[in-house]
Amino acid sequence: MSAIDDLPPLREVIARHGLMAKKALGQNFLLDLNLTSRIARASGPLEGATVVEVGPGPGGLTRALLAGGARVIAIERDARCLPALAEIAAAYPGRLEVIEGDALKVDFAALAGGAPARIVANLPYNVGTSLLTGWLTGEAWPPWYQSLTLMFQKEVAQRIVAPPGAEAYGRLGVLAGWRTTAKMVFDVAPSAFVPPPKITSTVVHLVPRPEPLACPVKALERVTLAAFGQRRKMIRQSLKGLGRDPMPLIEEAGLDPTERAENLTIADFCRLAQLTAG
Repeated sequence: MSAIDDLPPLREVIARHGLMAKKALGQNFLLDLNLTSRIARASGPLEGATVVEVGPGPGGLTRALLAGGARVIAIERDARCLPALAEIAAAYPGRLEVIEGDALKVDFAALAGGAPARIVANLPYNVGTSLLTGWLTGEAWPPWYQSLTLMFQKEVAQRIVAPPGAEAYGRLGVLAGWRTTAKMVFDVAPSAFVPPPKITSTVVHLVPRPEPLACPVKALERVTLAAFGQRRKMIRQSLKGLGRDPMPLIEEAGLDPTERAENLTIADFCRLAQLTAG
């Protein structure tokens, strides 16, 4: 592992501060600074960029972002990690702001202060999907962020980028495909983490579409929840979860009532959502 700054190796930092990863917080620490640098670079040029990071832990990715020239706003729930992050802040004066708190309760747009920003994070496994869904379903669009570069379990990454008809296609694929262009960048083996998880992880890069299809967000969430809640059933049955007779809705949308949710396009779901909201 080559050094990216003059700070101690992460294994030493973890040992000195007693930072054993907590399963309850979805923590798996990345210690290879070459790998964290690769994740940081996947977000684009870093010099002068403002980056929001969720769950920095002992700061491996944080250090890579800072070494690349970014200003970082880090949200950390685990108070045990704050002293280690304070040491990083001291090494990069004025460029690291650490906020102790639950990322699920943070007003990210206010946090960025209106400045163009990116989100780059090795997300805790237990909140990653919820955070992404929140970032994809904000009422204001284009959103406050320029891009999302995030690590997920590989199976979640596959759901994010899945096209219609794919086995992994579902609600997450509809939301991500509707409002962003998303791609899987590279995989990360379990052995790269401490402790090693039982699954492979994948870095995903998402860029907001400036003009996604017109569609009411809440209605789209309701429609996809109903449709994929019984994904193996025909939509004439699964869309009964909307609490109404779905046949007039399906007919007006020009869809085959015997089709299944996994074969509907994003445009199909947007038409259904618009009709539901109307």
